Amino acid sequence: MNLASLRLVWMVAIGGAIGSASRYLVTLAVQSRVDSGFPAGTLLVNVTGAFLLGLIMRYSVQSFAISPEMRLLLTTGLCGGYTTFSTFSYESARMIEDGEWRTPLLYMVLSVILSLAAMFLGFRAAQWARGVWS
Repeated sequence: MNLASLRLVWMVAIGGAIGSASRYLVTLAVQSRVDSGFPAGTLLVNVTGAFLLGLIMRYSVQSFAISPEMRLLLTTGLCGGYTTFSTFSYESARMIEDGEWRTPLLYMVLSVILSLAAMFLGFRAAQWARGVWS
C-alpha cells in the first residue's frame, strides 16, 4: 500500500470514529428520553445519516467545494460509522423473536421511507446550498 492509499484509509478511519461516537451519543440521548421499547435512537440516526449522505454526496459531486479525500472522510467514514444497518436488523429481529410484529413492522417501514425521504431532502438542501454559496 502506498502513502496516498494509506492516507485515504486514515481519512475513513477518522471519519468512522467520529461517526461511531456520534451514533452512540445520539442513540443514548434519544433512548434515555423515550419510554418505550421502540428503537427511536437508531431510527433517528439512520434518517439523519441518510440526510447527511444525500447532502454531502450531491453537493460534493456537483461542485468542487469538497475535495475527494474530504468526501471520503465524510461519506464512507463519518456517515458509514454514524448509520447502522446491522443495529436496525438486530433490533427488528429481537422484537420479532419476542413475539412482536406490529412494532418491528412499523420500525422497518418508517426506517426505509423516512431514510429515503431524508436522502431526497439532502439532495434538495445541496441544491439550495450550491445556490447560496456559488
